[in-house]
Amino acid sequence: MYWILFIVIAVASFAVSKSVEAKFKKYSRVSLPLTGKEVAEKMLRDNGLDDVRVTCIQGHLTDHYNPGDKTVNLSESVYSSASVAAAAIAAHECGHAVQHATEYAPLSIRSMLVPVTSFAGQWVSWVILAGLLFFHTFPQLLWIGIGMYAVITVFSLITLPVEVDASRRAVAWLETAGITNVETTPMAKAALKSAAYTYVVAALSALATLVYYILLASNRR
Repeated sequence: MYWILFIVIAVASFAVSKSVEAKFKKYSRVSLPLTGKEVAEKMLRDNGLDDVRVTCIQGHLTDHYNPGDKTVNLSESVYSSASVAAAAIAAHECGHAVQHATEYAPLSIRSMLVPVTSFAGQWVSWVILAGLLFFHTFPQLLWIGIGMYAVITVFSLITLPVEVDASRRAVAWLETAGITNVETTPMAKAALKSAAYTYVVAALSALATLVYYILLASNRR
């Protein structure tokens, strides 16, 4: 019956993805005075982050903050668009820059986990597969794989407060700076809230998969 949970999560992931796309399209039609690039630059200036650059990258909704080179990377549809959706996304990514500058604890922990999570993500499937095949001769291998997946799960869980806090900072600044008003602030909040659900689903999926692997290993004893 455990497969039913994975189906529910898969459906939820699809629904959330479609919701994010719909919200982005809807609020991209609501105009604001500044483009995503200008919003990002202003938020960075207002927070004294003169060493952070704003760049334009290819792709759709590929926006992200890179703490390694201190760049806020905005997708083409956000960088040059003067809309509520673009402002919300740009401010959200700048929220990560502010977190980095203020040494926000969950972001610091998440950054420390990046190398080991990247390694685990690359090899965990092979280790677990080998652990299942050779369980009776080398049962420890499966538990090593489960430990690697546990790291991925922790990374996914710690991402939640990081993303929620960045959105909170974004909405608060947009309103305080006068970029959005009583009519458009709820729109920006709704757009970011919809995007946050993708991280919730990802975290639940990772947690469910980890529990499944643990039960699988326990039942093989």
